[in-house]
Amino acid sequence: MEFTIARVTQGDLPELVALMRGYCAFYEETAGVVQASDADLAAFGRALLADPEREGVQLMAWSVEDGTPLGFATVFWTWSTLGAARLAVMNDLYVDPAARGTGLADALIAACRDEAREHGATRLAWQTAPDNHRAQAVYDRVGGRRSEWLDYDLPV
Repeated sequence: MEFTIARVTQGDLPELVALMRGYCAFYEETAGVVQASDADLAAFGRALLADPEREGVQLMAWSVEDGTPLGFATVFWTWSTLGAARLAVMNDLYVDPAARGTGLADALIAACRDEAREHGATRLAWQTAPDNHRAQAVYDRVGGRRSEWLDYDLPV
């Protein structure tokens, strides 16, 4: 399967929202995460489009053959005190089930790494669910290093 990867544009938002819906459905099933509405997902995409230098970017992949959207990734910009450097966080990585096993996940990670490098980040970091073994195999294959940190969150 051949694919192309590029930054999301305003015109891509309807297709991006459909992919994000698939991503949300996956995590709702596995982690009990409450889903955002399509309107909220589109607003999120527009917020990143409005200020990619400060907020982050979203990348999408399409089939070269027929233009079908195949996956997306979201990278946020932040800072690391421990590294005293800019950090890129790949908050989302999703490949449509029909495109899994094609190397697309690896290519999206590489594209995120390129975006991070261009933005001056010294590291690309991400997390996954402990039981998402398929994703972990991809992350191990591309050279990702596992962390021993525990994640917490607090509703505000």
